[in-house]
Amino acid sequence: MTTPRGPYRSGIKRRREIIDAASLVFARYGYAGSSLRQIADDVGVTAAAFTRHFGNKEGLLQAVIEHWESRNEPFFEGAHGLEYFRRLPQFILHHTAEPGLIELFLTLSIEATNPQHPAREWAVKRYERTVKQGISYLKEAIAMGQILPMDEEQLEVESRSVYALMDGLQLQWLLDPSLDAAGVFEVQLDALIDRWSGVVRRDPLANGDGTHAQTGGGQKRARAR
Repeated sequence: MTTPRGPYRSGIKRRREIIDAASLVFARYGYAGSSLRQIADDVGVTAAAFTRHFGNKEGLLQAVIEHWESRNEPFFEGAHGLEYFRRLPQFILHHTAEPGLIELFLTLSIEATNPQHPAREWAVKRYERTVKQGISYLKEAIAMGQILPMDEEQLEVESRSVYALMDGLQLQWLLDPSLDAAGVFEVQLDALIDRWSGVVRRDPLANGDGTHAQTGGGQKRARAR
């Protein structure tokens, strides 16, 4: 492989700088509330540079989305069955280390509920693809004997539940960064996997009669690092 040199290398670097700046601006103000001038001022480029690299604002949004997805794809390489789901808590930690990424995703997803939004098709297809991906890993876990069989309806419900929990907790974390979103998710994921596997565990807060014991200050479950 050869390393790009000269103007071509400089052009790649400038394009990446524009995408990084646009990601932050879109995450903070949304697509509709952002302007090319804001992004240009952050990077120090002209309107002509935008046109040369992206064509228009929608082209820039598409480049930002593709960049975001490319950052996430390698995270699950080589995962099979339940291993995929076991990596999800670390995936949330990855997002908390770079909050602009998840803030951008959630902002675009919410804005895309408007049928006229340029990211509408991407958001709809992404959720369809993500749910199908979860279903495929569940089917793989069933084939590997890791969990009990499920019908198609249950597979879809379980897959959607996992991602709804992830998105909800990450949204809560954006509102309150002190929240251990990955820890809370891992506790709930363990409960889901137990249920998928047919494992029944006694509630540590339950009394013998099935009622819950009163605790002062609650209990925290430690996460294995």
